[in-house]
Amino acid sequence: MTSYSEDLLRKILRETKTVAMVGVSMNPVRPSYFVARYLDLKGFDIIPVNPMHAGERIFGKEVLASLSDISRPVDMVDIFRRSEAVPDIVEEALGSLTGLKTIWMQIGVEHQQAAQRAQAQGVNVIQNRCPKIEYQRLFGELRMGGFATGVISSKL
Repeated sequence: MTSYSEDLLRKILRETKTVAMVGVSMNPVRPSYFVARYLDLKGFDIIPVNPMHAGERIFGKEVLASLSDISRPVDMVDIFRRSEAVPDIVEEALGSLTGLKTIWMQIGVEHQQAAQRAQAQGVNVIQNRCPKIEYQRLFGELRMGGFATGVISSKL
């Protein structure tokens, strides 16, 4: 697993307000669904992105087909897609989003060249990590041997 300082992760999670979730699933047992739901409950403004479900609603929000469909600033893009899809997603994010500060690739998702491209544009890149897990770990929500207690209140 790629190593990142706790200070960097904490800073990103504190400063991020709007998250475009690329590859969000409508299926509540899929990780992309419950990570998006968790972040939504924590007060993050989630923008669901999945071309297979464009026009549908999740958590009261319309699912968009692509990052290019977003017409407002986005702080972070959270990628729930295979590593080989990352370069196109990063290029679209860099080319179409205003305010982008972070590209976050979920557990098992990494792409060094795309990461370097984003970093060269001044964007933070986190690979092979989950913002839900990091939030719980860094803000004291993991208890009882690593199991989440189900606490939903914000610690920011």
